[in-house]
Amino acid sequence: MSMELELDPRTTAAVIVDLQNATVGRELAPYSGAEVVERSLQIADALRAAGGLVVFTTVNLHELIRPPADKFVVRDPNAAIPEGANEFVERVKLQPGDKHVIKRQWGAFYGTDLDLQLRRRGIKTVIMTGLATNMGVESTARGAYDRVFELVFAHNAMSGLNGEMHEFSVTQMFPLMGKVRDTATIVAALRPRP
Repeated sequence: MSMELELDPRTTAAVIVDLQNATVGRELAPYSGAEVVERSLQIADALRAAGGLVVFTTVNLHELIRPPADKFVVRDPNAAIPEGANEFVERVKLQPGDKHVIKRQWGAFYGTDLDLQLRRRGIKTVIMTGLATNMGVESTARGAYDRVFELVFAHNAMSGLNGEMHEFSVTQMFPLMGKVRDTATIVAALRPRP
């Protein structure tokens, strides 16, 4: 999956989904929460240095909308929300110019100003990273695709609730919506050309 990639940092944003205590500490596959955080931050650092936009999302678990479902994959809707669950993990520090979007469901476009924040800065390409691959990342990516943003998926800077869910999104869904690349390829595409 390490194919070549060209990016214009001035019109590119990284949308980094839910690197917060409630998600990063979960059992994930195929990558750990710590690996996803580290690779997502590599992309964020490279994009900032190149003049692009970094957007972090978090989900407000106190306001998460949960219609009836046969299975609750995230947590029991009646369970108490742990202290600090909505906060970024310690490793994530917003920098000047970064944006923070608080969402209330899986996807980051509905009911937020994410689309406005991207469009007013002339963003055309969105790099997707974060947690979980088949939930917050895929839902946000579908919203971006519906709004005709070009998409790049950092397949090893995201992880699923299990390996099969991650693999299905990465191999079956994301190639239909954009380009699937690894973190190193994306970081290299953001470096200045000689």
